[in-house]
Amino acid sequence: MDSDSRLQAIKWERPQLTILNQLLLPHSSEYVIIRNSNDGHNAISSMQTRGAPAIAIVAALSLAAELSCMSFSTADKAREHIHKQLEYLQTSRPTAVNLFDAVSKLRKIVDDCSGDVCDCYILAAEKMLVDDVLDNKRIGQYGSDFIEKRSGGKVNLLTHCNTGALATAGHGTALGIIRTMWKNNLLEHVYCTETRPYNQGARLTAYELMVEKIPSTLVCDSAVSALMLELHQKNGIGAIVVGADRVAANGDTANKIGTYQLAIIAKHYGIDFIVAAPFTSVDLNIKSGSDIIIEQRSPNEITTTSGFTCASVRNGGDLVRDTLQIAPTGMKAWNPSFDVTMANLISAIVTEKGVFVKKQGEDTFDMAGNPEIF
Repeated sequence: MDSDSRLQAIKWERPQLTILNQLLLPHSSEYVIIRNSNDGHNAISSMQTRGAPAIAIVAALSLAAELSCMSFSTADKAREHIHKQLEYLQTSRPTAVNLFDAVSKLRKIVDDCSGDVCDCYILAAEKMLVDDVLDNKRIGQYGSDFIEKRSGGKVNLLTHCNTGALATAGHGTALGIIRTMWKNNLLEHVYCTETRPYNQGARLTAYELMVEKIPSTLVCDSAVSALMLELHQKNGIGAIVVGADRVAANGDTANKIGTYQLAIIAKHYGIDFIVAAPFTSVDLNIKSGSDIIIEQRSPNEITTTSGFTCASVRNGGDLVRDTLQIAPTGMKAWNPSFDVTMANLISAIVTEKGVFVKKQGEDTFDMAGNPEIF
C-alpha cells in the first residue's frame, strides 16, 4: 500500500489488524492489536483512531480480524453475526457518515455473497483499505490543481484538526492536498490550528508536518483572525483547507468544532475555504446541515487538560500522563465534537471524483451532480 507518507496509522496483515495509538502521539509511536469488533469499537470511541475515513476502515477490518478466527455452521449464521456486529460498530461514532456508508456496502456484499460469506466480507474490507489510499491521492491532486489555478503560484495554507495519513488509510484528504502541493513545489508554508479541546492539530497535524519536513507553524484556535490580519499586508494565506465528517446534499459540511468560525474568517478576508473529503463522506439522504446529528462529548475534555509531563518526554523513558483541573470543579461545559459550516461559506468541495463548485449565483452545491476537473 503506497501512500507517499512516512506514517502508517493502520496496518493489516490477515488476520491481524494493528493501529497506531494516536492518544500517545506525538511523543510515542505505539501500535495496538485489534483482535475483534469490540476492540475496534473501543479504539474508535476512545479516539485511539480517529478521522472519518480511518474510522470506517478500522471498523470494517476489526470485524474482518474477528471473522478470520471464527467458523460458522451455516452461511445464514455467518450473515447474522456479521449484521449484528456491524450494527454495534455503527454506535462507536455517530457523526462520521463514512462508517455508515461502509456498513451499508458491507451488508449488501454479505447478503449477495453466493460463496463463503466470511471470505466475501474480508476481501471487501481489505479492498476498502486499498481504495482509500488511491482516493486520497486523487483528492490531493485535484485539490492541488484547483488551488494552483486560483492562486497562480506558491501559497501559504491554513488547516484545522488532522486530516492526514493518521486520519485515513494513508496520504490524507485536506492534508493530502497540502502534501501533494509540497511535493509539487507549490507550497510556501502551512499554518495549523491547535484544535481544542482535543488538540488534534497540535498533537497530530503538527507531528505529521514535522515528519514530512513541511514548513509549518502552530497557532491557537483563537489567534487565526489576528494571524490573517498580520499576514494580510504580506503574501497572506492563499486558502483554508479542511476535511469533513459529513457533507449534506446541498454542501453543508460537518467537521471538527472550530471549522465554522474559520469559514467566517475566510469569507471576511475573501480567500477560498476548501473542504476535502472522499465521496463516502457525502450523505445525499441529508438535505442540509440542520439534519446532521452532532456528537456531544464529555465536559471533562474542556474543564480539564491531559498530557504527558515535560520531564518524562525529555527523559525518553516511560511517558507519564497527568490530568490538570482547569475550570472550577462542578463547572458546566458545552462540548460538541463538530460544527456545521453552511454551503454559502464554502468555495469548493474536493473529492476523488473531482471538485464540486457552486453554479453562478447559487449559494449551495449540487452534490448529486457532476464535479469539475481543474
